[in-house]
Amino acid sequence: MTAFRSLARAQLLGWSRDRAAVFFTVLFPLLFLLLFGSLFKGASAPHITLLQNGPVALFDSMTPDRRAQLNEEVTLVRDDDQADALEKVRNGDDDGLVSQGPDGRLVLRYSVADATRAATVQGVVNGIVQQANQEASHAPPTYVLQASQVEDLSTKPIQYLTPGLLGWAIATSGTFTAALTLVVWRKKFILRRLRLAPVRLPAVVAAPVAVTLLVALLQTAVFLGVATLPYYGLKLTGQWWIALPLVLSGSLAFMSIGLLVGSWAKTEQTATAAAQLIVLPMAFLSGSFFPLDSAPGWLKTISTVLPLHHLSTAMQNVLTRGGGWGDALPTIGGLLLFTAVLTLLAVRLFRWDDA
Repeated sequence: MTAFRSLARAQLLGWSRDRAAVFFTVLFPLLFLLLFGSLFKGASAPHITLLQNGPVALFDSMTPDRRAQLNEEVTLVRDDDQADALEKVRNGDDDGLVSQGPDGRLVLRYSVADATRAATVQGVVNGIVQQANQEASHAPPTYVLQASQVEDLSTKPIQYLTPGLLGWAIATSGTFTAALTLVVWRKKFILRRLRLAPVRLPAVVAAPVAVTLLVALLQTAVFLGVATLPYYGLKLTGQWWIALPLVLSGSLAFMSIGLLVGSWAKTEQTATAAAQLIVLPMAFLSGSFFPLDSAPGWLKTISTVLPLHHLSTAMQNVLTRGGGWGDALPTIGGLLLFTAVLTLLAVRLFRWDDA
């Protein structure tokens, strides 16, 4: 235990005094949370702009109350120059153009350059027309749809951003710390000295592992502390603390990746490049930055074999979706199995020095 405490204390002090290490393991990922949290803080349902060309009875005959209701989702602008209006829609300045023909038929023109926006415009205008037809018929509706979101009405994008970015921060810290520590210790002959010193191997291994886990818990505390501030408004579910064993198992999994990289690489530059090539693409493919709902099927298939995808999904379930041990335990078991396999591979490649 004395050797373990000495090695752990030395590594922890070395990490805390290395400004670059503190920045890239804690502050740099936090900057992404602050940036994305601010950008998407006011995200809401899309608001569209419609141009009205000439008289349109549907809009012109609206009561003030109905017009106020329409203004919540549509900005209606009168433009009697049809060519100018079409050009605006074609350029994406406005979302659609509505006119009325001699036979009373409404004509909607829109651009397919943005498929999502085009579908929104059609849906909104179609809804307005259907409601107007219903009111004109003076017949009660046969069916009434009451729709609401499954989340609490206060749900904000920060609920989805925090688990993904925290998972990426843990992956970055675990991989880079383990890889660079192993390479630096080998180049500076620290491993050779430890091999010759009266220090048991478990203490040599346990010290950096303990420091990495401590840093992961620090990252979690900082992320959750910032995200739960009133400005961002993250709301944690009742069993949010189950994320802590997920964080620890995820940290071990990515540390095993770092050990594998560090056992193979001979220089810090090689280790850094290899770790970056592993972690950064994995973050995008796992949906840590953006959801993969509209991604191609093959991309979703790839994401299911990546440990970061399962870590981020499980943390989202327990942090913000009310999940419990049933959501966490399979992921924890999978991450620990992943850790064991990669650690065995790292041991086979491990060398005490470059000689």
